[in-house]
Amino acid sequence: MTDVVQTFRNHEILLTGGNGFLGKVVLGLLLDRFPDLKHVHLLLRPRGNLSVKDRFYREMLASPALASIAEKRGQAFLESRISVLAGDVGDENAGMDRGDVDRLTGRVSVVLNCAGLVDFYPPVDASFRSNVDGVRRLAALAKRWGAKLAHISTCFVCGESDGLVEETEPILGFYPRRAGAGDSSFHHEDEIRCCQDRIRHIYASEGGARSKETARRLTDLGRQRAEHWGWANTYTYAKSLGEQILAADQELDSVIIRPAIIEGALRFPFPGWIEGGRTSAPLVLMALSGMKDWPVRRDATLEVAPVDLVASAILVVTALLLHGRHEPVYQLGTADVNPILLEPLVQLLAGDARFVSPEEAKARRQRLQKRITQAQSVIAGIRKTLETTGLPGKQSLSSWNMALRARGLQASLREQTLDQYLPFILHNRYIFESENVRAAYAQLSEPDRRLLPWDPEGIDWEDYWRNNQIKGIEKWIQPEAVKEWALRI
Repeated sequence: MTDVVQTFRNHEILLTGGNGFLGKVVLGLLLDRFPDLKHVHLLLRPRGNLSVKDRFYREMLASPALASIAEKRGQAFLESRISVLAGDVGDENAGMDRGDVDRLTGRVSVVLNCAGLVDFYPPVDASFRSNVDGVRRLAALAKRWGAKLAHISTCFVCGESDGLVEETEPILGFYPRRAGAGDSSFHHEDEIRCCQDRIRHIYASEGGARSKETARRLTDLGRQRAEHWGWANTYTYAKSLGEQILAADQELDSVIIRPAIIEGALRFPFPGWIEGGRTSAPLVLMALSGMKDWPVRRDATLEVAPVDLVASAILVVTALLLHGRHEPVYQLGTADVNPILLEPLVQLLAGDARFVSPEEAKARRQRLQKRITQAQSVIAGIRKTLETTGLPGKQSLSSWNMALRARGLQASLREQTLDQYLPFILHNRYIFESENVRAAYAQLSEPDRRLLPWDPEGIDWEDYWRNNQIKGIEKWIQPEAVKEWALRI
């Protein structure tokens, strides 16, 4: 049996991405469940006038995910268990100064890489810096230290799918439209060079400046390369390239961990805690705001996993990696043992939802936009008349116009959001084989399983969505979404 408690007592960890949604829970579990852990070196980027230590105390320890743990353990404990280092995974040596790199040689046993740019369609150079170059830099650093690397990817590197996605799918040479094992059309290093050449060409044609036009062209480039090979978006395209860098490296002992969509906490740090906008939160917020027309594949599952279960599984796999008892890939999905069908989920979220085709939904939105435009034109005419005659009422017209503008913006944002999520709710049907993580837990003692549970088969999804996910989104994400909405108006 693998003793997880003893493993973390004996090995030092470099953690990247610890300030993200998942990273905070990974760090919280380490501090809460393993008070005798040897040491965590936390890599953070300075931001503005804030040093990395300022960011750690103000942004991370003040987070709901860590505040109660920090209070319980105390500052002396934190300082004895955590070192905060300045760096950036996209730079050589992950941006650390040479003194830190040398000091950690022979000390860090494993690099746990939770860093990554999770935007679906960012400028492709930004995605490459984090999800491609960052993997290469961390792999080189781990080899310099004689350490191992646990890399967090995503299940959706599979691209287009209609059914079971196996953990044994070959990584090298993979692209979603691959025509069998004999298809050698894709090589990750050729694709990386091709994309980087086009990035340089875009910058050169714009005079080297990072303007709005440069960012637009770089965003379009990422979308084009992903669509060309069959990935759903720039994020999954870049993540697959990062995986292939690791798979090609014969000198590095590494593991790839692929979560499904990471959602609100089941139990830890408390039920319903959630952060960020790349979960199902945008869909939930649209449902709560009254959206009724849903272009979804009713027989498909939504592959999600609570963040604390994902973080627990990551730590278990990391312990197995340290003992050399790991598989190459671990998928962390739930639909193979406890599926959530989209039809009842949408009905739960949206009440009397109408299931429509994308064409029907778009036509409805266009009719709404046309009515809004007509109403705005009428208001503009009335305003002109009032200004000419000097009659009162312009204030009421301004309020009406603002309401119409908000309605139009809401429709536009819904359309943009749905377009990004259609691969996950309409175009594909995903079921991720997650046998390896179950086999991993079979290697643990019962006390270790209780410390780091992975038990998706026992989740009551209706109760989870009502009392964890929806309430968590309403409390932790909706207020920020409303602020952003107000700024756009």
